[in-house]
Amino acid sequence: METTLDLLDLEADWTGEHKEIVSSVRRYVDTEVLPRMKEHQRAGTFPKDVLPGLAKLGLLEALATNSLDPVAYGLAMRELERAGSTIRSFASVQGSLVMSAIEMLGTDSQKKEWLPSLGRLEAIGCFGLTEPDFGSNPAGMRTKAEKTAKGYKLSGQKCWITNGMAAKVAVIWAKLDGTVNGFLVPTATPGFEAREIRDKWSFRTSDTAELFLQDVEVPESARLPKAQSLGSALKCLNQARYGIAWGVVGAAMACFEETRRYLVERPQFNGRPLASHQLIQSKLAWMATEITTMQLLAKRLGELKSEDRLQPQQVSLGKMNNCRKALEVARTCRDLLGAAGIHHEHHVGRHLTDLETVLTYEGTEHIHSLILGEHLTGIPAYV
Repeated sequence: METTLDLLDLEADWTGEHKEIVSSVRRYVDTEVLPRMKEHQRAGTFPKDVLPGLAKLGLLEALATNSLDPVAYGLAMRELERAGSTIRSFASVQGSLVMSAIEMLGTDSQKKEWLPSLGRLEAIGCFGLTEPDFGSNPAGMRTKAEKTAKGYKLSGQKCWITNGMAAKVAVIWAKLDGTVNGFLVPTATPGFEAREIRDKWSFRTSDTAELFLQDVEVPESARLPKAQSLGSALKCLNQARYGIAWGVVGAAMACFEETRRYLVERPQFNGRPLASHQLIQSKLAWMATEITTMQLLAKRLGELKSEDRLQPQQVSLGKMNNCRKALEVARTCRDLLGAAGIHHEHHVGRHLTDLETVLTYEGTEHIHSLILGEHLTGIPAYV
């Protein structure tokens, strides 16, 4: 039995390009990524072996050349997160944070040097903003940049950095004379060190690192000239948050689809399938409704972004709502799977634990509620 979560026929609005992207990314996820995820989940390792297939899709390369529209990018993130939040997160950091930072804030020579190789995944990048004591309050960062005769000297520490171990270049945010600036730092530079963060029960298949910079010297050409405020970093984060609002829809869809199949096939009480019972169908109806509203919200964000009208509070609304709803769907699916829900046989448990991280990073649920609160009242309540 086949089913669809497109209850409002949204796919009818997708262009031929959109449908082809969904088809190609889904095929890649189903054939190359999902079969490897259980092994890497158990080992706590990032599946590097799926990157050549991701590169062949050309998504990031299209992003580097500005030939991928926002809705197409969102649909791609949705399909990648059907494999897992860590797969989408890799692409999101590479594209929405690192490449977008260079595109929006860099020089023509910086773009020429880095964007093509990042787009082809010949180089991997990471985004160093969060610090051990400054997550929701990035303005308090302690990482410093000091002007030198040849350029700058950077010292500090960054934490919870996705792609940090594999990165060839890091976008490092540091205070220069008290003002936040951005720098492109090759990770092979003396004084730069990445250390893997281990013992995670969530995001086990993510490359997550701490970055240590001790008197790292970079030339003047390493500074992103248009990145001269914390607002510049937050502008990059909004690009990533947009992708997350789309991506978690894919996680919720994957959980629903896997659980529905189980419920239809699993006999319980007089040989009838679990899916035949009222309580089960009620929960399926609720989850399908929530996923549909998540889809509508992501679609509207894409339309606004395509028209260059997307505002930060709208992105916050999408990130906050869709992450919460995706997590609730995953938790409900785990419950419906019963004891099977805690076994690696099913992907729902992995989605569930990973979504706990997605709810937190790129702005916690609480921070996004405060962004909306300030928009609604005109009163900031961050302190």
